[in-house]
Amino acid sequence: MGGSGTLISVYPEELTFLFELDKACYCNLKVVNNSEHHVAFKVKTTSPRKYFVRPNASIVQPWDSCTITITLQAQKEYPPDMHCKDKFLIQSTKVPASTDMDEIPPDTFNKEADKVIEEMKLKVVYTLPSGGSDDSSVSSLGSRSFKAASDDLTLLKNASIEEIQTIQRLKDERDNMLQQNQQMQRELDVLRRRRSRKGDTGFSLTFAAFAGLIGVLVGLLLSLIFSSPPATA
Repeated sequence: MGGSGTLISVYPEELTFLFELDKACYCNLKVVNNSEHHVAFKVKTTSPRKYFVRPNASIVQPWDSCTITITLQAQKEYPPDMHCKDKFLIQSTKVPASTDMDEIPPDTFNKEADKVIEEMKLKVVYTLPSGGSDDSSVSSLGSRSFKAASDDLTLLKNASIEEIQTIQRLKDERDNMLQQNQQMQRELDVLRRRRSRKGDTGFSLTFAAFAGLIGVLVGLLLSLIFSSPPATA
C-alpha cells in the first residue's frame, strides 16, 4: 500500500532494495495523479550520492501515472545490522497544462502563500537475497567482506608504485566511462520524450541503435581493461 494525498498517490510507501555488495540494485516507484489538474513532482533524498533517480522531476497529466526508477549505486560494505537511515521526499504541486515536463521552472516547488505543495516521505529498506536476513547471514557476509578487503590490502602492499598507479588510472578511466554512459542514457530519455510528444518516430530507432552501439563498445572496453591484471616486474 502506498501513500496518498490530494494530488498524487505513491506506491509502494517503502523503497525496498535487494542489497548485494558491488552490485547496483533497483526499485520502481509509481506516482498516480488523483486530480483533474496537471501535477508536477520532484524527488529528493537525504543521500543523493548513493541513488540515481530517473526521472527525478516530471509532470503527470490528469488521472495519469508515471513510473520512477530509483537505482542504489554499488556499495562496498554492508550497513550496520542492514539498517538504512536514508529517506526520500516527493513534492507535488499543480502546474499549468502548457508547462514543459523537461523545462519545469526552478521556482515550481518554492513554498509560497498562494501555492499548495504536498509532501510525502518514504523510508528505505534493504533486504538480502534468498531470504538471508538473519543476524548470522549478515555476520557471515560481513566477515567475507572484511577478508576480501584484507586480501586487497595485502596485494597493494606487495605491488610496486607503478602497478598501484596503473590500477588507479584504470579505475579512474572506468569511473569516467560509467559516468559518460549514464549521462548518455539520461540524454536519450529526454530526447525520446521530446520526440514522442512531437510525433516524430523516424528518429527514435536510429538514435536508439546508435546509443546501444555506444553502450556495447563501452562494455567491451571495460571488459578488456579489467580482464587482464597489470604485468608484474
